[in-house]
Amino acid sequence: MKKDPNKGYIALLGWSLNAIEAAENFDRRYVVVAPDWAEEYCQKHDIPYVPWNFERLNDRSMEIAHTLQEMGVDVAIPLFEETVEWAGAINSVLLDSPRIYGQSLLLRDKALMKRRAQLGGIRVGIFEEAHDKEDVVRFLKRVNQTLLKLDGDPNDPIHLKAFDKAGCLGHRVIRTPDEVDTIPDEEFPVLMESHLDGWEFAVEAWIHNGKIAFLNISEYVTLGYSVFVPASPELESYRPQITAQIEKLIKAFDIEFGLIHPEYFVTSDGEMYFGEVAYRPPGFKVFELLERVYGFNAYQASMLVFDPKSTPEEVAAFFPKEVVDADGFAGCFGVYPRRRVVSKLEIPEEVEDDPYFESHELTPPMEETVTKRTAFGTHWGLVYFKGDEAARMKELLKHMEELDFYV
Repeated sequence: MKKDPNKGYIALLGWSLNAIEAAENFDRRYVVVAPDWAEEYCQKHDIPYVPWNFERLNDRSMEIAHTLQEMGVDVAIPLFEETVEWAGAINSVLLDSPRIYGQSLLLRDKALMKRRAQLGGIRVGIFEEAHDKEDVVRFLKRVNQTLLKLDGDPNDPIHLKAFDKAGCLGHRVIRTPDEVDTIPDEEFPVLMESHLDGWEFAVEAWIHNGKIAFLNISEYVTLGYSVFVPASPELESYRPQITAQIEKLIKAFDIEFGLIHPEYFVTSDGEMYFGEVAYRPPGFKVFELLERVYGFNAYQASMLVFDPKSTPEEVAAFFPKEVVDADGFAGCFGVYPRRRVVSKLEIPEEVEDDPYFESHELTPPMEETVTKRTAFGTHWGLVYFKGDEAARMKELLKHMEELDFYV
C-alpha cells in the first residue's frame, strides 16, 4: 500500500507476522525492530527491519532509541509484554517525554501497577510481594484469618503471579501451606493476591488524546481456555460501569494514547475490581477475533492511536460502533491435550460439523509424552468459531473442554 509521508513513521517492537501484514496494508511507513534471527526473512520479503535483542535494559539500551530517532521514526509500538518497557524508554526519547518511561514501568510491574491503581481510587483485592516461601505461607494464613475461617474450613485460595510476565505465565493458585513447597526458588519474588470470586473479563481500549476511541469487552468462558467477542448481552449490560472504570484507569496511569488491555472482576453484588492492565495486544488472538466480527484491523487501530500525527477525525472514522456494528460473535478455544501420552491429532467430528466451526491451527504432536502443566501452561493451538448467538457460543466453548483433540 502507498505510504503517506505526512503520517507518522512507526516502529513495531517484537516479531508478529500479523502485525507486519497489517503495517504493509496501512498508509504509515513502518520498521520492524526484532532479534537477529528475523533478518533473513525480512530481507527475503522486503520488510523494513532493524536488528535489536531485547535483553534487560542496560547501558546500551538507548542506542536503539537514537537509531530510530535518526531514521525519523515518530513512535514505537510494543507487541509483547517483553517490549513494553523498551517502548517506554524509546518513546520517552522520540516524543521527548521522560514521563513515558516511568509510566511503562508501572504497566510492567504488577505490584507497582496495583499500588498506582489503588492511589487512583480503583478497587483491587489484597496483594503483597513475596520474597520467599515463608512470605507465601504467612499471606495465605493472614488472608484466611481476615475471612474469619474456622478450623477445618477449606482455605480461600491465593494467587501467585510473576511480576513482569504476560497474563497466565507463572500464575499459580495456592490453597494449602503444603502446596507452597512446590514453588521453585527461582520464581521469587512474586506478587500474591487474594482470590476474587466473580466474573472475570478483559477489555481492549484504544485511547487517543486521553479519550476512549473504541472499547471492546472480551468475555472469558474459562480463563486460559476460551474467549469470545463481543461479550454476551449479560456482560455488555455492565458497559457503562466498565467505561467509567477505564476512564479512571486512563486518569490514574496518565495514559494519553495507545492500546490498553486490562482485566477486571465483577462480583455477585455488581462491584468491579481491577485485576491488572497490559500495554500491548491481548493473547488468544483477540485482535483476529475482532477483525472477524467488526471488519477493522486491530493492529492498524493501534498504529493509528499511537501515531502522534493522527487526527481525531481520522481516528473517529476508523472505528465502527461497539456491539451494534458487530456481525455475530467470534470465539476461540485453546487446546490442551487431556491424555498423558498422545500419538496423533484428531479433530472430533462434532467440532468440524458444527455450523459455528471456522478453522483451527493445531499441528500434529511433536513428542508423544505430554509435559505436565505447571500453573497455566501454554495451549497447543487454537480452534476458531463464529456464530450469531452468544449463549450458543458460550455453551460450545465450554463443551470443548470435554473433548480430546490429541489421541
